[in-house]
Amino acid sequence: MTAIDSIEQKQLLQRPAIKSGDTVRVHVKVREGEKERIQIFEGVVIGMHRGGVGATFTVRKVSFGQGVERIFPLHSPVIDRVDIVRSARVRRAKLYFLRALRGKAARIRERKRAN
Repeated sequence: MTAIDSIEQKQLLQRPAIKSGDTVRVHVKVREGEKERIQIFEGVVIGMHRGGVGATFTVRKVSFGQGVERIFPLHSPVIDRVDIVRSARVRRAKLYFLRALRGKAARIRERKRAN
């Protein structure tokens, strides 16, 4: 292990195992002047980019009829926590095709959870 790897290892945070197709609720810390509050962004994970400390995931939601995507750094201290609302059974890693779909066509099949 190199010196860089040992420093990066200390910065990794425990996050739930999220995958493409999961509907997640991301609790983000937002600073407004002196105050800090938690803002929730809920949507479908359409892509993951792995890579240790630099890992990111993209979440897409539809807000007031407009598609909104946001890229979150997985191990950032700005993210308070990530909750998995539901999981879907998908057959590809990147769900970019959801950008072109609207309404019921954009639904993805839910995966049965193991109890």
